[in-house]
Amino acid sequence: MSFTQKLNYYAKRKSFKYGVPFLIMMVAGSFGLQQFSNLRYQYAKKQPVTPEEMKKFGVTMKKRQEVTLEKEYDKVKGIDIDNWSNKRGPRPWEEEELAMAASSAAKQ
Repeated sequence: MSFTQKLNYYAKRKSFKYGVPFLIMMVAGSFGLQQFSNLRYQYAKKQPVTPEEMKKFGVTMKKRQEVTLEKEYDKVKGIDIDNWSNKRGPRPWEEEELAMAASSAAKQ
């Protein structure tokens, strides 16, 4: 059996006709996506913003302080979790007046 006869034999099979192009597409697609993802990370801004630049643009930040588990526990311990009320938030499809009326009714 010559090479052309073997090629014709396999070309008539569904697994060769549909499977090989699929596998080629998957392998080529993964290499193509690799190039696009490399571009994304290559041109991403990687330098951090300094506090001076933040002040220049008018962004105020809290001073950094040490956060410990004990401090956070003391904050949570001071919260009263037994007495609470459910507050309805405004819906995007409602008018502002209805949302204001609902919030004022919830306050009373």
